[in-house]
Amino acid sequence: MPTTVPAYGSEAAERLASMADVTASDAALRRFLHGLPGVDAVGLQARAATLGTRSIKTTAKAHAIDLAISMIDLTTLEGADTPGKVRALCAKGVHPDPTDRTVPQVAAICVYPDMVATARAALAGSGIQVASVATAFPAGRAALPVKLADTRDAVAAGADEVDMVIDRGAFLSGRYLSVFEEIRAVKEACVRTPGDGSGRDAAHLKVILETGELQTYDNIRRASWLAMLAGADFIKTSTGKVAVNATLPVTQLMLEAVRDFRATTGVQVGVKPAGGIRTTKDAVKYLVVVNETAGPDWLTPRWFRFGASSLLNDLLMQRQKLTTGRYSGPDYVTVD
Repeated sequence: MPTTVPAYGSEAAERLASMADVTASDAALRRFLHGLPGVDAVGLQARAATLGTRSIKTTAKAHAIDLAISMIDLTTLEGADTPGKVRALCAKGVHPDPTDRTVPQVAAICVYPDMVATARAALAGSGIQVASVATAFPAGRAALPVKLADTRDAVAAGADEVDMVIDRGAFLSGRYLSVFEEIRAVKEACVRTPGDGSGRDAAHLKVILETGELQTYDNIRRASWLAMLAGADFIKTSTGKVAVNATLPVTQLMLEAVRDFRATTGVQVGVKPAGGIRTTKDAVKYLVVVNETAGPDWLTPRWFRFGASSLLNDLLMQRQKLTTGRYSGPDYVTVD
């Protein structure tokens, strides 16, 4: 059984070493996860609903819009993706509004592994991260060697970030150590080959919980802690490919988890809600929840992201409304 901490950077590994006994066996991990405080579902939903009613105006709203733009992982994950479509998406990420160069860049462009090299070339020198889904996304139904090869291919092609999906079947059947070991193995596969010329040690790992399939809030809290113990740099709600994706209460719960994890270990982990966040109003609600739950330390693209494709267009429309006092016509933004 594993007794070591996954490759996660020397300082983080040191701090997590004190919790190595938690993952020393399946029984120990189960005891720890089931010993986490139970989630008050009514209280969680009521708190999220209350925070969701907060409104911000004028200067604060303008700041929130720009912050939300800078936190977007602009995404295309379709079977019909082409190099041309990826290059167009990258161009939009660099200059979301070609008529206004004060609009911030997005945080990342997220593509399938076979499109990573195309995105990397298109984004050269921009500072925008290249993210790639891996591990047999979105179902995650593949053997571990296949998942690791998928990850290594994405990293070798130049991915700065890898979004993996957990084995929900293993988690729901109580095989927590199996899920832990798989996340740890993918984390290790994110380490770059020495001398590859990139100057980067490892791709950041975002672990997708697919919260819509985890059935209970208690399971979401357990899965969040499990992913963080295994070395996740981010925990992410969803693939965006199932019926129920990101929700405000679930994101609040995951923010509570990363806040408590940092209080326990000293290690900060990011959060990424994905799927179904389409409007500026929605994005502002999420930013309020981040500030009120985890705190301002998470209000940066380094620690909070939106997994979205259509959100950017609404943010641009609302931004122009604040600037000019009127909404643009339907041809103001590109249709991705």
